[in-house]
Amino acid sequence: MSNVTLIIHLLASVVLVLVVLLQTGKGASIGAAFGGSSQTVFGSAGAATFLSKLTTVVAVVFMLTSLGLAILGHQGAPSSVMEGKAPAPASSAAAPAKPAPAPATK
Repeated sequence: MSNVTLIIHLLASVVLVLVVLLQTGKGASIGAAFGGSSQTVFGSAGAATFLSKLTTVVAVVFMLTSLGLAILGHQGAPSSVMEGKAPAPASSAAAPAKPAPAPATK
């Protein structure tokens, strides 16, 4: 189930990026990118409506898959990263080593 959700999420993210990049700024027509014609590819006012609706649908799919992956990833996970770990053994304090004698000088 999580693999299917992950694949849908990846496809939605790529499509969302492409749809946002296809949109143009205010005052610019999408037809100008394809040869500068006065007619747009999707009709007189259809480009903004079509791309806006497509962006909304893909964004909703992206959000739902993000939520689904977060829920699926949390199931079965331990409540703590330290759960089930044995405590570290107490080490006995070793006696400090004696310093080496200084070399004799003549």
